[in-house]
Amino acid sequence: MTHTTFDGLGLAEPLLRALHAEKHSTPTPIQAQAIPHLLDGQDLLGIAQTGTGKTAAFTLPILHALAETRQKSRTPRALILAPTRELAVQIGERLGAYGQFTGLRHVVIFGGVSQNPQVRALQRGVDIVVATPGRLLDLHQQGHARLDRVSMLVLDEADRMLDMGFVRDVRKIVAALPAERQSLLFSATMPKDVARLAQEILHNPVRVEVTPEVVTVDRIDQRVHFVEASAKRALLVRMLDDPELSRVIVFTRTKHGANRVAEQLEKAGIPADALHGNKSQNARQRALDSFRSGDIRVLVATDIAARGIDVAQVTHVINFELPNVAESYVHRIGRTARAGAEGIAISFCDPSERGFLRDIERLTKRPMTVVGGKADERVETSGNVTRFPGKSERPADNAGKLPGNRRRRPRRNGTRRVA
Repeated sequence: MTHTTFDGLGLAEPLLRALHAEKHSTPTPIQAQAIPHLLDGQDLLGIAQTGTGKTAAFTLPILHALAETRQKSRTPRALILAPTRELAVQIGERLGAYGQFTGLRHVVIFGGVSQNPQVRALQRGVDIVVATPGRLLDLHQQGHARLDRVSMLVLDEADRMLDMGFVRDVRKIVAALPAERQSLLFSATMPKDVARLAQEILHNPVRVEVTPEVVTVDRIDQRVHFVEASAKRALLVRMLDDPELSRVIVFTRTKHGANRVAEQLEKAGIPADALHGNKSQNARQRALDSFRSGDIRVLVATDIAARGIDVAQVTHVINFELPNVAESYVHRIGRTARAGAEGIAISFCDPSERGFLRDIERLTKRPMTVVGGKADERVETSGNVTRFPGKSERPADNAGKLPGNRRRRPRRNGTRRVA
């Protein structure tokens, strides 16, 4: 059954009043499908991207359940784990908005800042904890964060959580929770390790799957500009001369690259700031706040901003550098198609990135519109041969060879975390 309004979902009156105050009247598909099951106390496995409304899909049932069963003790009864500080803060903001008439308290816990204010909030008593795994585990091991009365657990962006190396911390936290609880896991993708974790923590879950991974791209005008790497910065500055690009997220693959691009834009008179994992939490929050308020026009970010960052009315996403994982492209461009809106995504593709472009187009099952450079510069593959226009054919398995039959040495440290 699909509910067309929140009134039909069975939520408590204080929550309906808050939804009305927030001007939310119609639930999204993930909300309409998930909330009734969660109000019935069932475990849930949700497959949904950011931008589908999944935060409300789990925060509203949590607030409903805790408001219906009040306790004198302010020991945490609900725990929401998120992979990044920005997402944790965003979830906390939604809890504050939706729970404004319930009297329930929550705290947001993350690393990179002093733990003292977080400890004081826990000592005063809270009903809901929103946390990144590392800092929460630290506070729990210090005896500051009690987890023995948690009756509701949410793992949000589980695939991102595992990509960032939090699986051990997550398992330690889950082991400290009561066995009798309601558990929810949300993920944009379902690789084997996420499926294994879901099997460990969920009991007979309902599976709700909305907006398959490639559907979001259908609302976005996707364009590609073939350009040499050395000419990308000048092209970006020229492109931003167009006032139609009024609120733009520019994605780079590295933190250093984000800093350099932001500095270049500032020198060109374009208000910009960088967002990446090497910045302090205060600096990251300042950059986000400035972007939301319009004080800066361009946010230059690594993939830390590809998921869990909800900024309204982003007109354009520019991939200054294409991601080397095709799924990351889908998350990046989704920043400009929030809550059913349409958007524009422009990708700069230099010769070294043509393989990434091929992988992206295979995933999205649609070619990008060429708006600059030569369309025949696309990579074509046939069997074991990779063809580059203007160059001789070469076997694909020779990509690692250098002249003279020498091979590139593999990186010793494996993959790098760049967000």
